[in-house]
Amino acid sequence: MKEHVKNILLIIVGALIFAVGINYLAIPNKLSEGGVIGITIVTYYYWGWSPGITNLIINAILIVTGYKLLDKRGMFYTVLGIIFCSLFLYLTEHTLVPITNNPLLAAIFAGLLVGIGIGLVFLSGGTTGGSAIVARLFNKYFGWSLGNAMLIFDIVVIAASSFIIGIEKTMYTFIAVYIGARTVDYIVDGLNTKRAITIISAHTSDIAAKITGDMKRGATVLHGHGAYTGTRKEVLYVVIGKQELMRLKSLVQEADPEAFVVIHEVHEVLGRGFSK
Repeated sequence: MKEHVKNILLIIVGALIFAVGINYLAIPNKLSEGGVIGITIVTYYYWGWSPGITNLIINAILIVTGYKLLDKRGMFYTVLGIIFCSLFLYLTEHTLVPITNNPLLAAIFAGLLVGIGIGLVFLSGGTTGGSAIVARLFNKYFGWSLGNAMLIFDIVVIAASSFIIGIEKTMYTFIAVYIGARTVDYIVDGLNTKRAITIISAHTSDIAAKITGDMKRGATVLHGHGAYTGTRKEVLYVVIGKQELMRLKSLVQEADPEAFVVIHEVHEVLGRGFSK
């Protein structure tokens, strides 16, 4: 029950932030968006249709079409996400007072707010509907990041909306959508990125001792061999915070200046010593 309450609160807060980004930044500055919300914004510009009501109707059609493709829990939260996003869009559509008249600032902060809002809804296990439903399917079955999948689908809608809002506003819209997509990835994958380090050295024991002793971090020893020489090698695998990276590089340099070190960026780490 606590988890459900937390997820519903995430959806409500995310939907509100999403609506603020659309109605206080995007629409007053004649910007568009991607996916279904982009379609609703264009219909608002062209026919004056309510974005909240249009968003609800189009997403209802998508839900009926693709409900079998998502699990019941995800579909439940998606329906809530669509309802609350449409509700907040409707409640705030009559207060379209621009926070800024600078289209670049509007694009940047609209992207941030929309990205944060969608990211919070994604954290609940749901979506905001539209291209987000398609993005979640591609994430589930093909391993695409949610942000990149949404970005691809959004580009198609934005390109089409250029006939209504013009080329210049379309360019600003691309900025907003790109920032939003990256923000979604940061929210979903974790803001506190880590570094995974692979170390190949003839002195792995010395390096491992420094990592476990001086840095108080764990290390895993992998056994391998050179593909060309066939020489057996020990490989260290370590995951650390990015603020610890310089210290680790210094320790490796001291123990073995000839060590081969590969550094990878990791968005999230689950397990002892990191996130649960």
